[in-house]
Amino acid sequence: MRIAVIAGGRTPERDVSLRGGHRVMASLIALGHDAWLLDPVDVKLVEALREREPDLCWLALHGKEGEDGTIQRLLDLLGIRYTGTPAFDCELAFDKVLAKDVLRRGAVPTPDWVVIEGWALRDLGAGAALSTALERIGLPCIVKPSRSGSALGVSAVEREADLAGAVMGALSFSDAAIVERMIRGTEIAAGFVGTPMEALPLVEIVPKDGVYDYGARYTAGATEYHVPARLDAAVEGSVRDGASAAIEALGTRGFGRVDVLVTPEGSPSVLEVNVSPGMTETSLLPMAAHAAGISFEQLCDRIIQSTLLG
Repeated sequence: MRIAVIAGGRTPERDVSLRGGHRVMASLIALGHDAWLLDPVDVKLVEALREREPDLCWLALHGKEGEDGTIQRLLDLLGIRYTGTPAFDCELAFDKVLAKDVLRRGAVPTPDWVVIEGWALRDLGAGAALSTALERIGLPCIVKPSRSGSALGVSAVEREADLAGAVMGALSFSDAAIVERMIRGTEIAAGFVGTPMEALPLVEIVPKDGVYDYGARYTAGATEYHVPARLDAAVEGSVRDGASAAIEALGTRGFGRVDVLVTPEGSPSVLEVNVSPGMTETSLLPMAAHAAGISFEQLCDRIIQSTLLG
């Protein structure tokens, strides 16, 4: 097949996207496909797609443009198939405010939260309501942008005096900030691939400095991983049930990753669903696939086949 791998883009996750995109392209070529990489920063994307007429596009973009439905809607307009989740469901999953509403309505366990909109902070005096947010959520808490990825703009808040700065930091990445109850526990990644979605072995994440931030995600040796995760059978079953329910609720297709926190008592809470998981050497979905005996090339092939079936 003729496959255009779209990677790079203009978001802070550009370098990670390019690393994963080049790795995917090499695997697709090894599988016998005619594959090439397109970076929207370097080319006029529509013209480049019309010039070479791919059979489908592999979407390796991260963050805005790649995961929020933008590129998906453009490819829908052009009539070109693409890997992963359809546009509307991408919009839901990428916007953490909408996603958490969907999860809560679907009875999927997720930490309690409140939302601070940037325009309300500017125009409606919402800054005076920050103390009310803490009354609802409590300390410590997590503040995160509503629309961002790779833990960019995320802060842990231990003192009330630090909340305003954390909210402003999150708003530098998005137009709304989520103040979420902090759950201390074991971080788990639940990967899925195929049509229908097949659950992969759970990955337990143990960052060496205690925080799974951008550096811990993409710096080799900064984090320890245990695959399969060190959970007893009952807890593992609860995590899988919650992750599967989240995938279904948000309409994720082809491949995806659910980020889950498990309390010391064994209760799972879904943090978010990623519709375009990383494909670098340190990324969690390929790691989980490898533990299941699926090579990177086989993983790429399964994603291609799920696109054709969809």
